[in-house]
Amino acid sequence: MRHTGFRRTVVAIGVCSSLALAATACGSGDDGASGKTRITVNCEPPKSAKVDRRFFEEDIASFERQNPDIDVVAHDAFPCQDPKTFDAKLAGGQMEDVFYTYFTDARHVVDVSQAADLTPYLKELKSYDTIQKQLRDIYTVDGKVYGVPRTGYSMGLVYHRGLFEKAGLDPDKPPATWDEVRAAAKKIAALGDGTVGYADYSAQNQGGWHFTAELYSQGGDVVSADGKKATVDTPEGHAVLQNLHDMRWTDDAMGSKQLLVINDVQQLMGSGKLGMYLSAPDNIPILVKEKGGNYKDLALAPMPGGKGTLIGGDGYMFNKHDTPAQIRAGLKWLDHMFLTPGKGFLGDYARAKKNDAPVGLPEPRLFTGAADAKDQQVKKANANVPVANYQAFLDGNQRLQLKIEPPNAQQIYSVLDSVVSAVLTKKDADIDQLLKDASGKIDSILARS
Repeated sequence: MRHTGFRRTVVAIGVCSSLALAATACGSGDDGASGKTRITVNCEPPKSAKVDRRFFEEDIASFERQNPDIDVVAHDAFPCQDPKTFDAKLAGGQMEDVFYTYFTDARHVVDVSQAADLTPYLKELKSYDTIQKQLRDIYTVDGKVYGVPRTGYSMGLVYHRGLFEKAGLDPDKPPATWDEVRAAAKKIAALGDGTVGYADYSAQNQGGWHFTAELYSQGGDVVSADGKKATVDTPEGHAVLQNLHDMRWTDDAMGSKQLLVINDVQQLMGSGKLGMYLSAPDNIPILVKEKGGNYKDLALAPMPGGKGTLIGGDGYMFNKHDTPAQIRAGLKWLDHMFLTPGKGFLGDYARAKKNDAPVGLPEPRLFTGAADAKDQQVKKANANVPVANYQAFLDGNQRLQLKIEPPNAQQIYSVLDSVVSAVLTKKDADIDQLLKDASGKIDSILARS
């Protein structure tokens, strides 16, 4: 599903704003008339995100000074990858030379023959071997490399320390099981005045996304290991829905308003009216900067259940029409912008701190070995958020199975959305029938892929 931060503070952004743009303006093009190698790239922060926009432009300018034979043309829009236009851009040859993708789209881009094979050029990417192999493998298809990871995330439980204290709960001992989540949610909701104990998404495919995360936490899966059959109609799938049903209808711990999406839930948490919800760490600065929250009140725990958590993220792929020179230039640009510990758009923690951007959030580690040690050292030296509030998340994640999103994720999430929304809006929802119907629909999706 969509990652909620293009850097540390805002939602992912940046594609060409119209499919009417000519291929020379938004797709891969020839080297520039000046003799320079010209590459178009996307996911530039919008002008409304002034600080991140400035950082992005500064880093491109620095790259061009160091590489005077390369001209980088950045495109911005909202979001980085719009699911409504992504496939049309692929089919129409409108993709940038170096273009942003969610992890879940990597295989699809390869399957429709729109990605350049980067395997012969990997020696040009200095950082490649330092990136976590699990993330690199996402962009590896049939032994060939078609993309480069840029960021990752894993789901956890965001909770409000202040409400925990008011409800008589220990904020230093967050819920570790779903039974404990339910008990805590009931106590928090009992505070009254519109306070919600636990909230969940149930619209715009986001309910299906969270169902998947909750299923992973129970030790279940959405599809079989071979990717051919649905595995949601199981004891684990039933447990997820029964828990949501009981918190909603038996405990009255989820509030009366349902069909919520991410912005609704963030608004509740930022205003101090919500005890817990599932999210990635990058939600925390959004809660503070956009929703009125306070860092000291916001903490992060690992996924309840203790068995697994959903991971996701993004990276860049290259247009199949790119020239060898453009591929080499694009890989150099990725190294400079995103993949050098302690430097660049994602790694310059000193610059981020100086401009009041949060440093020290528990993002999953992109690097390994010496590169990881360097990244962590610089991050720790510039931390400006209460890192102790996230220690439980960091410790707990080490014991969880990290699982990527299922194949055909958005189509499957659409199916599961209706299941979650039914449970949260209909007290007498038939969980067994809902899972049986969803399983059949997912089987059909997998059969067509």
